[in-house]
Amino acid sequence: MRITLCQIVSGPDPKANLELVADGVRRAAEAGADLAVFPEATMACFGIKLEPVAEPLDGPWATEVRRLADEAGIAVMAGMFTPADDGRVVNTLLITGRGLDTSYDKIHLFDAFGFTESRTVAPGSEPVTVDLAGTRIGVATCYDVRFPGLYTTLADRGATVIVTAASWGSGEGKREQWELLVRARALDSTSWVVACGQADPRSVGREPSGRAPTGIGHSLVASPTGQVHAQLADAPDVLVVDLDPEVVAQARQAIPVLANRRF
Repeated sequence: MRITLCQIVSGPDPKANLELVADGVRRAAEAGADLAVFPEATMACFGIKLEPVAEPLDGPWATEVRRLADEAGIAVMAGMFTPADDGRVVNTLLITGRGLDTSYDKIHLFDAFGFTESRTVAPGSEPVTVDLAGTRIGVATCYDVRFPGLYTTLADRGATVIVTAASWGSGEGKREQWELLVRARALDSTSWVVACGQADPRSVGREPSGRAPTGIGHSLVASPTGQVHAQLADAPDVLVVDLDPEVVAQARQAIPVLANRRF
């Protein structure tokens, strides 16, 4: 399976961010990718009021992403915000193209490091997997990466690749935590972990606002044995990777942690 990670800096305007999606989808299709992965909050960056920009999954923003995916003939995953019933929004990962039309609602909300995502965002509850090009893919969003149980659950449900879309908060030690956690979740699940984050806004001359997690870049792909397979720097860029499913089978035979678990 060939996957393109599209590391971008999204802004507050959903229409302008669609241009970033269009460019990433084009580049992924030109590279022959099966799937283009965009970060959490691709629709609109954190640090703004989210309720005014949230749209349902059949709204114009998601509809345009579907059109781009269908036109390019690839699958696309992109973070957006959908309305919740209680006046908050839902942090949603849209999954579309190649016969897919579903979504994942972020389960673990970022109430940490002085930021309270749950104040404006309602949590999801259901893990999600999809099948693409003969591979079962699990999905997760940002803070989810701190919770091993989600990743082992996705592996139990047949996932051999787990896509993690993020808008990682900056701060002392946060890059090291990001890389360590992605690699650890790959080991926990003996799966490929494809972790695509927002680029660092400072790399494009934009200062982050307040405590909002607006990205640090350094998107990476970790192998089922926890090695860094490929990685970007902090600026907007694309990363094209080929993932061999046989590597998962070999890892699960050599390190059968899923089979050996007692808790």
